Amino acid sequence: MNTIDVRGLTKRYGPDTVVDDLSFTVEAGHVTGFLGPNGAGKSTTMKMIMGLAAPTHGSATIGGRHYRDLPVPLTHVGALLDAGAIHGSRTAHDHLLALAVSNGLPTARVGAVLERTGLTSVARKHAGGFSLGMRQRLGIAAALLGDPQVLIFDEPVNGLDPEGIRWIRGFMRSLAHEGRAVLVSSHLMSEMAQTADHLVVIGRGKLIADTSMTDFMAANGAGTVLVRSSEPGTFARLLTAAGATVRDGLESSLVVSGMTGAEIGRLAAYHDVVLSELAPQQASLEDAFMELTKDSLEYLGATS
Repeated sequence: MNTIDVRGLTKRYGPDTVVDDLSFTVEAGHVTGFLGPNGAGKSTTMKMIMGLAAPTHGSATIGGRHYRDLPVPLTHVGALLDAGAIHGSRTAHDHLLALAVSNGLPTARVGAVLERTGLTSVARKHAGGFSLGMRQRLGIAAALLGDPQVLIFDEPVNGLDPEGIRWIRGFMRSLAHEGRAVLVSSHLMSEMAQTADHLVVIGRGKLIADTSMTDFMAANGAGTVLVRSSEPGTFARLLTAAGATVRDGLESSLVVSGMTGAEIGRLAAYHDVVLSELAPQQASLEDAFMELTKDSLEYLGATS
């Protein structure tokens, strides 16, 4: 099957455990977003899947086989882990041609992937002069050379302009619609919200969530309610006593979680508190992610 299976994956460097007993599956036909704070172990996990790092314990397989056991790896799995891993003095065409020939792939695939990634017009230009965004596209083209059914992308939108980000979003979706398994990490939560079907979230090397985007938002992304009152301090105390969590918002507003808008309205009516605004706020994926991973941050800056 065209899946990635990670089972009990652990990686230690000396006394440090970077990936800790991690298990999840990337299914065919889905874009799986791989999320976690800096230092969570995402890149190390991807390297172990690709055979670039040896697990201390556990396993990572592609279609039931370890990467090292795949006869022609590029025909099974394609990956972009480092957009800078190109020979700068080669043209985009020659970079891909060298990969195709060395892996026994049809040279016709070079033109096909250049066209699909929008690089045909710069195929004869030296890759060393490419912007980071163009190198990202070239790395994606290389990942597609063998027409694999499993694809792994580490931060593929780095360096892309808004048009490029929009392109990569549609591109990832199209790969999944073709029945491929797509694993993609990104720090752009707004893009993951529009791209991923499924989420795997890790923190400090441990699994935090493995769920559909819909279920993740339902479980972790409950919205807040913006409240404005002529008596914000008094009403904040009433809300807290009723079990809500209250923080100060902009312009003397209150941001309330733990109670619905209807419950807040009833509480205000009971205590004869006049509300000038009562507006449910839809939580974003970023809000949900930050709340879920707040205890897994490697570095936490001070806030004013």
